Amino acid sequence: MKRTLILIGCLFWLTACSSLPDDLVSEDHNAEVMDNYQQWVNTSPDSVIDVRMGGVISKVTNLKDKTRIEIVNLPISSSGKPDITQEPQGRFIAYVKGFVEPMTYTKGRLITVVGKSEQPETGKVGEYDYTFPVTDAYGQHLWTIETTTYVENDLMMGGCFRGGFRCGAYGYGPSRTQVIQQVK
Repeated sequence: MKRTLILIGCLFWLTACSSLPDDLVSEDHNAEVMDNYQQWVNTSPDSVIDVRMGGVISKVTNLKDKTRIEIVNLPISSSGKPDITQEPQGRFIAYVKGFVEPMTYTKGRLITVVGKSEQPETGKVGEYDYTFPVTDAYGQHLWTIETTTYVENDLMMGGCFRGGFRCGAYGYGPSRTQVIQQVK
């Protein structure tokens, strides 16, 4: 019985950790949402589909009634988080209704959007001509990167003094540091 409760608790915890934020849920709960960048790029430009894409903000331009956000695409997890361990797959444009604060939606910030696909736009990345897939976003979520540093010390066994350094129960030997970055 105790094992069953622990198993149910672990499954609940894992489900809670991978749930999609409310602002990234499709407006049409029955629609399949595309989250694969290459499939989206290869879809007919006349198809209107729901897409959920994420990545790194490259540029923000506030227009009269909406905001244009250029995003460097990264694959996303089932919880919508951009995978910072992957290489960028391309770029896309997300239009968001109204004004967004450029200091909040700053270059380099992680974002995921959900919306309807639109006709692609042509533009430039530097001097290079580029065709951007476009989405009219009805939901967006900003992410942060949390850095955790773990320091592990090897406890030296035995009681001794060496060069003024106490070995034993109160002394420590070499240490290892591990830095982990997680999208939150």
